[in-house]
Amino acid sequence: MTKKLILILCTALTLSCSGFLVKEPEDALAVEDFFKDETQCRLYTNRFYRILPSGSAIFDEGADIIIKSTLAPEIRDARFVSSKDRNWTWDALREINFFLENIWRCDDARVRAEYSGLARFFRAWFYYDKVCRFGDVPWFDHTLNASDITLYKERDSRSFVMANVLADIDDAIANLPAAHEKYRVTRWTALALKSRIFLFEGTWRKYHGLEGWESCLRECVSACEELIADGGYSLYTEGDTPYRDLFLSKSAVGQEVILAQAYGISMGLTHNANDYFTSTTMGRSGLLKDVVDMYLMTDGSRFTDKENFDNLDFMQECQGRDPRLAQTIRTPGYTRVGSQSWVAPDMNATLTGYQIVKYVGEPRYDISNTSENDLPIFRLAEVYLNYAEAKAELGTLTQDDLDKTVCLLRSRVGMPPLDMAAANASPDPFLCDPVTGYRNVQGPDRGVILEIRRERTIELICEGFRYWDIMRWKEGKRFDRPFLGMYFPGPGTYDLDGSGSDDFCLYLGDSPAVESGVAYSNIADLALTRGMSGNIVRFGNIPRNWREDRDYLYPIPTDDIVLTGGAIVQNPNWDE
Repeated sequence: MTKKLILILCTALTLSCSGFLVKEPEDALAVEDFFKDETQCRLYTNRFYRILPSGSAIFDEGADIIIKSTLAPEIRDARFVSSKDRNWTWDALREINFFLENIWRCDDARVRAEYSGLARFFRAWFYYDKVCRFGDVPWFDHTLNASDITLYKERDSRSFVMANVLADIDDAIANLPAAHEKYRVTRWTALALKSRIFLFEGTWRKYHGLEGWESCLRECVSACEELIADGGYSLYTEGDTPYRDLFLSKSAVGQEVILAQAYGISMGLTHNANDYFTSTTMGRSGLLKDVVDMYLMTDGSRFTDKENFDNLDFMQECQGRDPRLAQTIRTPGYTRVGSQSWVAPDMNATLTGYQIVKYVGEPRYDISNTSENDLPIFRLAEVYLNYAEAKAELGTLTQDDLDKTVCLLRSRVGMPPLDMAAANASPDPFLCDPVTGYRNVQGPDRGVILEIRRERTIELICEGFRYWDIMRWKEGKRFDRPFLGMYFPGPGTYDLDGSGSDDFCLYLGDSPAVESGVAYSNIADLALTRGMSGNIVRFGNIPRNWREDRDYLYPIPTDDIVLTGGAIVQNPNWDE
C-alpha cells in the first residue's frame, strides 16, 4: 500500500485524536462497529506510521560532524524553557492506547496478535523518543479522560519506562510477521528498533553513571544476533560505488534496507535531498575538517598519522582514502549521476568546502522538493555497528564478532579489516584527543571502541544518528570546538575537481575578472585560521558553552508543570 493511499485512508477514517491527551475520538463509526477484521485494523494503524521520520528529518544533520548556515539551538546554547514544546505531546500515544483497548473486538486471534504487536512497536518508539529528549516521563498505557487522576501524575522513572518499552518491543518481535516488507513494520523492523533503543539506553546509562547498563546492552546484543542470524539480510555490494548507490535507489534495496520511507513522483511523494545539498539557499551543509580526517587511508592506516596532515590542500588530502569519502562528499574526479563531467565542490553551496553528495541524484532533481529516491530508516549496516559497539562496551567483543560485522562494512568498499588487537594496543591519538575525539572512553577495549565509533561516524553520516550518539556518549563538549573546513595555503586559484583546470579562485581585495567555470570567494569571507592561509573557520564569533550539568536533556514545558500542580518537575538546572 503506498503512503499516498495510506494518507487518503487515514483521512477518510476520523477515529483519530488530533487534540489533547484527553480529547475524545470524533467517531465517524461507532467504536463497537469497528476493529472487526484485518482491513479495519490495518486502516486504523496506518496512522501510526506518521511517527516514523521522513524527508529532511532523516538526512538533515547539523550537529558535530556537519554544519549549516544556522547553528542549532542545542549547539549555540540557545535553548530556553518555554510554555509549550511540540515534542512533549501525547496525541500519538492516545491513538495507540485507544487501539490496544479496542482490538479485542476483532474475532481473529492472529490479527489481534499481529496488530497489537504493531501498536506496541510504535508505543516503544514513542517512548524511546521521549526518554531520549526528557529522561523521566510519565508512562500511560491507557486512554485518559478529564476526570482521570493519573492525568496529573508525576514522571515515572527512566528505568520503569524503559522496562515497559522492553516489554512492548518484545511483544512486537513475538507477534509481527517474519516477512521482508520494505515499507511496513515486521518482526525484523522490531528487532532493529530494539537494537537501536537498547544500545542508546545501555551506553547512556554507562557514560552518565546510571545502573543497569549491562542488561540494556545485552538486550541490544541479543536482538542483533537474532536479526543477523535469521533475518536473511545482507549488505548491498553491487557495482563500483555500492555505498553511494544504496542511497540513490528509487526503490529501497531490500537486500540491506529493513524499513524505508517510500517516495515517487507518480505517487505525489517527494523530498528535497538534491536541492538541500546543492542549493546555495538551503543551509549550505558541509562536513567538518576533523570528520574528513577520520577517514582512513585505503591501506587501513590513519590519515592523521601522516606528517603535516592538517596542512594538506584538498587534492592531496583526498588521495588514497577510504572510498566512502568520495561517495559522501565531492572529491576530485566526482561526477554527477547521469553525467561524465567532473564537478568541483560548489563553494557557494557548502560552508566548509566539503560538499555532501549522499542521497544526491541527477541534476534534474535539483529543483526544490522533487527527489524521489527512497530514504532508509533501518538497514543492516546499523545493526552490525550496534552489535559491535554493544559487545565492545560490555567487554565481550571478539575478532570473530568484528569479522561478521564491521569488517564486512569495510570490505564492501575495499577497505582492510579492523584488527581488534592492534586497535587496543595503539588507540588512535586523534580519536583520544578531547577536541577531535572522545574524552570519556577508557579501559582495555578503548582502542577498538574508538575504531567502532569511527566506523559509525563514516557509515551513518546524514542518517539522523549523530546528535543522539553524542548525547549517549556524554560528549557534548565536542560542540564547543572550532568548526573548521577546507585548507587553503593562501590567495590564488585552485583545481578542486582534479581536471587540470582551475575552478576556484580565492582572492584578496577587489574581485578579479570573472572567468567561465571558475567560482570566486573573497578570503575575508572565509575567515581562515591564520588570516591569509589555513582552514576555513565557521561561527568563530558565536560563543558556545555546553553545560555538562544541564544540556543532555531538554527542558520540560512549563505549562505541563503548572497543569500537574508541580507533580512534574523541571529537568536539572533548567529552572535557573
